[in-house]
Amino acid sequence: MSELKRVGVGARMSEAVVHNGVAYLAGQVTDDTSLDVEGQTARVLAIIDRILADVGSDKTRILSAQVFLPEIADFAAMNRAWDAWVPQGQTPARATIEARLAAPEYKVEILVLAALN
Repeated sequence: MSELKRVGVGARMSEAVVHNGVAYLAGQVTDDTSLDVEGQTARVLAIIDRILADVGSDKTRILSAQVFLPEIADFAAMNRAWDAWVPQGQTPARATIEARLAAPEYKVEILVLAALN
């Protein structure tokens, strides 16, 4: 049986769980809700970068991403931050979904699965 590793373990959830060479990240939201959707997206992507580094991966190894927006009208603004961040030629499978988030001040939540290095 392969090892299961939990990272950033909290009372309710972990930031990530690693199993069979794949990192499963929890949905990430900003730590600065004063930002607009583009700024929140950039901040969330930086948080994802940090978590991926903590588990031995990086954004070039992302297999899939799910982006949740409470307002699909923010799709273009979110994509400006995403496009500046994602490595061209190594884009993951991605879905963007309009969904109510845990708190109204969150403008984006992103969940990724990534292969380990």
